[in-house]
Amino acid sequence: MKALSVRAPWWWAILHGKPVENRDWYTSQRGRIALHASKWWKWEELREDWLDVLHMAEGDGITLPLVDKDATAAMKSAGGCIVGTVEIVDCVTLHPSKFFVGKYGFVLRNPVILPTPIPLKGQLGFFDVPKEIEEQL
Repeated sequence: MKALSVRAPWWWAILHGKPVENRDWYTSQRGRIALHASKWWKWEELREDWLDVLHMAEGDGITLPLVDKDATAAMKSAGGCIVGTVEIVDCVTLHPSKFFVGKYGFVLRNPVILPTPIPLKGQLGFFDVPKEIEEQL
């Protein structure tokens, strides 16, 4: 199984219905992948990105759960962990979602949130999930 590392709050948005992940590169990867929460965390940029997530979700008609101080702390503590899985069903250069702003969009479906994040060091691009972690997914 492959994994993809994504910064907060974007990984959280994927697990709550964000339909497309923006990248500067094409992928032929299809099927279920593990979603890794990047350890990168800078509050000022996260706050700006969070406003973008809310605006884009509203434009797409997606209702996101409310995020309070506890949820934000949980999002931060999940950094450096596998937080869920999602299916990649396509890679496109055009997409109707307000979330699509990149050169390429990985079209996503059927996110699954893990009840407990699984620690794993992330990497750039797609990377292999160790078998012992894959078995937990």
